[in-house]
Amino acid sequence: MKIDRMIGILSILLQQEKVTAPYLAEKFEVSRRTINRDIEALCMAGIPLVTEPGQNGGVSIMEGYKIDRALFTAQDMQAILAGLRSLDSVSGTKQYLQLMEKLSAGASNLLSGDTHILIDLSSWHKSALSPKIELLHNAILATKKVSFTYFSPKGESERTVEPYDLIFQWSGWYLWGWCERREAFRLFKLMRMTDLSLGESFEQRKVSLPDLSPKQIFPPPFQVRAKIDPTYKWRLVEEFGPESFETLPDGMLLFCSDFYDRQSVVGWIASFGSGAELLEPVELRREVLCFAEGVYKKYSPSSET
Repeated sequence: MKIDRMIGILSILLQQEKVTAPYLAEKFEVSRRTINRDIEALCMAGIPLVTEPGQNGGVSIMEGYKIDRALFTAQDMQAILAGLRSLDSVSGTKQYLQLMEKLSAGASNLLSGDTHILIDLSSWHKSALSPKIELLHNAILATKKVSFTYFSPKGESERTVEPYDLIFQWSGWYLWGWCERREAFRLFKLMRMTDLSLGESFEQRKVSLPDLSPKQIFPPPFQVRAKIDPTYKWRLVEEFGPESFETLPDGMLLFCSDFYDRQSVVGWIASFGSGAELLEPVELRREVLCFAEGVYKKYSPSSET
């Protein structure tokens, strides 16, 4: 939409001293003529834009001009503030609250006008997670390497990484960075990191955000089918959604979904006790049996003698 593109152009001009029309045309995937019409429309709307021809020319906002708050509607501001509140939930500081106060100065009704959407991105381990996020964020801004001990299913290792992005995905926080050990970009889960420390400065590489689709991050999935006792319907709805199962004539629930590692399949089925039976993959039925036998052997009365 034209209005969205014009707001986008204005946002770029507020952040950069000067940009060219070809740059804006490429950014918004429109023609240069369209960009010129948008610039004229912005000028007619009262935004004092200056265009300079020549090799070092471009489009800029007249020096000293201050943006009118009316460009943001109450709904726009409430959406922005909701996002900032969510960042405060993991930052461990009040820096985003202070930013909210600046944004809403002179319009306090926007700050408290809609508190019905509450986003908390913290975890049960907030006291351990917040300092990591702050340290890694500072390292990204200062282009400094970070070193840490990393725990993965393959074991424990020491890593030195050039940090680029903090990502909240799959209900957890991750660091995207260049790993010196692997000589490639890698995704690291923050809760698997210990002993973080800042290192030397580094020269930034050309980087793009990772493809976070499950097929790129996880190994090929297991197609899991299982019969689940109906008393556990709430778990299936909560963890996989109501489309993940169907009710059989005998009242049992036929569950179907993908899992990305065999340990998760075995552990998940075992967590139901006698309330679940794994049907497929057939080869994992034996592993569930071995798991159950191991638990029985450890906790049976004979093991206490």
